Amino acid sequence: MKRMLKVMLYLAALQAPASTRAAEPAQPLRVAAAADLKFALDEVVLKYRLVRPGVEIALVFGSSGRFYAQLTNGAPFDLYLSADGAYPRRLVQEGIAVPGSEFSYAMGRIVLWVPKESLLAVERDGMKVLLSGAVQRLAIANPQHAPYGKAAEEALKKYGLYAQMKDKLVLGENAAQAAQFAQTRTVEAAILPLSLASAPALATDGRYWLIPLEAHPKLEQVGVRIKASTNPEAARHFAEFLAGPDGRTILKRYGFTLPGE
Repeated sequence: MKRMLKVMLYLAALQAPASTRAAEPAQPLRVAAAADLKFALDEVVLKYRLVRPGVEIALVFGSSGRFYAQLTNGAPFDLYLSADGAYPRRLVQEGIAVPGSEFSYAMGRIVLWVPKESLLAVERDGMKVLLSGAVQRLAIANPQHAPYGKAAEEALKKYGLYAQMKDKLVLGENAAQAAQFAQTRTVEAAILPLSLASAPALATDGRYWLIPLEAHPKLEQVGVRIKASTNPEAARHFAEFLAGPDGRTILKRYGFTLPGE
């Protein structure tokens, strides 16, 4: 009798609507994000979880160029947030990203950063402090695949300093690693994203000068959804949240210029 009852309960469970069965663990939303977003995006995710607490988000930070190469080789990401708009648009052209899903979420800025204890008057003299001879090592992200590294290199050329500084450059794999070199005093100065320099960890540990926009190529930050995503609805919703009022408020606090402003 007990055996028959168990069988009947099992058959009833199979016939029950999907909504009444135990939900299977959801696939995490996998986001490939430019390293300059590290602190801002962590905060965006915290805010997002108040709206959709059931969505698990796996953030991976790195250089935009590296992510582009990985995505063209089938890396399993759902959403790509680049520091260079050219990469996401190329993915659309190559059939890897969803057509029409591109969205510009921010414009980046770069700064020349020095440690708090440095004698360099960076706030007053700007890039001129690199002429003093006191900076023997200058950290930047690798310009070969990091948009912020390319912007730093172009700024040095704009100020006529590249020839003097090229042998003193310490290249980070991405902007976050360049910031790590600065914070650990591996270098005397660094050219970093404003979003990292203004985050608490570096803002309390150093001082910086905001490099003018005309000194480097535009850092248009663009996101795009990936065609092979296993979580397309979550990718769409998170992208909308990032580009919406809550996301924009957080990005602005970290020094990003917002589209339309």
